[in-house]
Amino acid sequence: MTRECASPAPGPGAPLSGSVLAEAAVVFVVVLSIHAAVWDRYSWCAVALAVQAFYVQYKWDRLLQQGSAVFQFRMSANSGLLPASVVMPLLGLVMKERCQAAGNPYFERFGIVVAATGMAVALFSSVLALGITRPVPTNTCVLSGLAGGVIVYILKHSLSVGEVIEVLEVLLIFVYLNMILLYLLPRCFTPGEALLVLGGISFVLNQLIKRSLTVVESQGDPLDFFLLVVVVGMVLMGIFFSTLFVFMDSGTWASSIFFHLMTCVLGLGVVLPWLHRLIRRNPLLWLFQFLFQTETRVYLLAYWSLLATLACLVVLYQNAKRSSSESKKHQAPTIARKYFHFIVVATYIPGIILDRPLLYVAATICLAVFIFLEYVRYFRIKPLGHTLRSLLSLFLDERDSGPLILTHIYLLLGMSLPIWLVPRPCTQKGSLGGARALVPYAGVLAVGVGDTVASIFGSTVGEIRWPGTKKTFEGTMTSIFAQIISVALILIFDSGVDLNYSYAWILGSISTVSLLEAYTTQIDNLLLPLYLLILLMA
Repeated sequence: MTRECASPAPGPGAPLSGSVLAEAAVVFVVVLSIHAAVWDRYSWCAVALAVQAFYVQYKWDRLLQQGSAVFQFRMSANSGLLPASVVMPLLGLVMKERCQAAGNPYFERFGIVVAATGMAVALFSSVLALGITRPVPTNTCVLSGLAGGVIVYILKHSLSVGEVIEVLEVLLIFVYLNMILLYLLPRCFTPGEALLVLGGISFVLNQLIKRSLTVVESQGDPLDFFLLVVVVGMVLMGIFFSTLFVFMDSGTWASSIFFHLMTCVLGLGVVLPWLHRLIRRNPLLWLFQFLFQTETRVYLLAYWSLLATLACLVVLYQNAKRSSSESKKHQAPTIARKYFHFIVVATYIPGIILDRPLLYVAATICLAVFIFLEYVRYFRIKPLGHTLRSLLSLFLDERDSGPLILTHIYLLLGMSLPIWLVPRPCTQKGSLGGARALVPYAGVLAVGVGDTVASIFGSTVGEIRWPGTKKTFEGTMTSIFAQIISVALILIFDSGVDLNYSYAWILGSISTVSLLEAYTTQIDNLLLPLYLLILLMA
C-alpha cells in the first residue's frame, strides 16, 4: 500500500500525489457510470457530492498530516473521503432502479432513503473538515455550499416528511456515534472508513428502532430482523463495556466474571426479547429449526465447521512457527494471511449456490462471534484474552494501528454485504438477470479471488509498480484474469446465473475495481466488494 500520504507533507500540494489522483479518477469513473445508467435527479446529486468530496478530501489530508483533526485517525492512509462518500448514495441509486424494475414501490422508496442518508452523512463529514481547517478554505467552502445546496433542494422536493425525519434521525445517530466511538477507538479508522462504518451502523440502528416501533404493522423477514438485532446488540455491548471498564480494571478475574455475566444478561434479557418481539416467536427455537431444516443445511454446517477448524489450525501452526523462530518479531507472510481468504471463498461459494438464506444467518452469527472475541481480546477478559492477543498479533499489518484488530471482521463484512444488502423481494421476476446475477458473488470475486491473487502474485513476481504505490501491474492483471476465470466457473456450477451477453460490463466492472485495489489506501476488504456490488447491480 502506498505510504506517501502517511509522511509529513513538505507543502500544501503534497497530499495530491499521483496515487490519490488515480484513486479519485477510478471513483469518478464509477460515479459517472452509475449516473449514465440511472440518469435522474438523484444521480446528478451523486455527481455533485463526488465533486465536492474530492476537494474536501484534500483538506482532510492536510488536517491528518498536520495533526489538526479532532480525533486520532489511522495514519497509514489518506483520508479516503471521496471513495467512502459515494458508496451509500450509489448503493441507494442502484437499489432504487432494481426495485423499480421488480415493481416493488416500498423498496424503491427505501433505496431513495438510503441514497439521501448517504449524502447527508457525507456532507456532514465535509462540513466537519471545513469547520476545523485554518485558515478557512473559502473556495472549497463555496463549492461545498453549492453542491450541498443543490442536493438539499432536490431531496427536499423528493422526500416525504417521514423520509426527511428518517434521514435526520440517522444523521443525529451518526454524529453521536462519531463522538463516542472515535474517542474510544483512536487510530482504528480513517475519516472515510469512519464515514462508511459508522454511517452503516447508524442506518441499521435507526432501521431497528423504526421497525420495533411499528412491529404491529411490520411484516418483515425474520432474517432481516435477526441481522439488525445482532449488529445493534453487539455495538451497544461494546459501548457499554468500554464505558464500564474506564472505571475498573478489565484484566482481573472479578472483571472477567462480571463481563461474562453481563453478556448473558444483555443477551438473554435484551437481545432475545427484542428479537422475540420482532419475529413473534421463540428466537432460539426459530434459529434451531432454521439451521437444521433440511439435510443440505446439516451437510453445509458440518462442512463449514471443518473449515473453521482448519482456520484455527492455521493460526496455531503459524504461531508455532513464530515460537520456534529466532526472531521475536516474526510476522506471518502475505501468503499465510491469504490462507484465510481461500478458506472464506471455500465457505461462501457452496452457501451461495446451495442455500443463501442459511449463508445469510451463518454469516450473521459468525460476525457476532468475531466481535465478541475481539471484545475478549481487547479488554483482556480471562481466560482467553491474553491468549487471543498473542495468537492474533502474528497477523497484524499496518492497517491494525489502533487498539482493535479489525481486518478479519472487514473480511467477513466484505464477503457478506453482497448477501445482506440486496433486498430479496427485488431479486425476483428476473430483476437480477445479466451481470446482476453475479451480485451475491461480489465479495468472493473482489476480495476472495481478486485481492488475494493480486497480493500473492504482486509480492512474489511483480516488478512493474503502479506510479506512487507499492502495488504492481502484474498483480493487478493476474487479479483481473483470476476473476474472469472465476466468473466462468460460476457459470458452470451455478445454474441460476445467466449473464445474457453482458460480458463487456462485467469485464469493465472487474477491471475498474481491480484498479481501485491498486491505488486505494483504505481497507480494501470492505471497499472493493461494495464498489463491485454497485457496478454489477447498475
